Amino acid sequence: MVALIRAGRGRAESAERRAAGSAQLGAGREQPLCRLRAVGSVIVRGGLVRRTDIDVVKAVFAAFAERDVEGALALAAPDVEFRAMTSDYAGRTDPYRGHEGIREYFRDVDQVWDELRLTPTDYRRVGDQVLVTGRVSARSPARVVVGSTGWVWRTRDGKVVYGRVYASAEDAIRAVEG
Repeated sequence: MVALIRAGRGRAESAERRAAGSAQLGAGREQPLCRLRAVGSVIVRGGLVRRTDIDVVKAVFAAFAERDVEGALALAAPDVEFRAMTSDYAGRTDPYRGHEGIREYFRDVDQVWDELRLTPTDYRRVGDQVLVTGRVSARSPARVVVGSTGWVWRTRDGKVVYGRVYASAEDAIRAVEG
């Protein structure tokens, strides 16, 4: 999967447009299912399909690739915390927090980068975290970034609660292996 962001070319697709439907979770609550293939999903009692943590993370990358802010928010807990390299280039010192923080992250990406290509290649569950390694290619008038990268994610109840981007895949691996 490749996530490609080009400044000024984002689509404001709604979560409904991206969603393939919804699965009844009981007591009238519904959770949208993304168009992604349900790789590694688990069948639970009653024949419902529950996304695994890795499925949730893959869906986040897909929403980012589509520049689908609302789709990303549908996958993020209200108290989500996200630490990204883009924040350094945008002059931020604090992580992106909550849904408004995720909206700020998407705005910062649009302002900082002319092009940002993410290529996650390996997804692994390590304890209560999802380790993703891959490559990044980013270009702006002031800089070009190309190389390995890694992401560490935590989820709760089918939503991302924490995400961090590391400068290299090796840094992400060290972070989860302690």
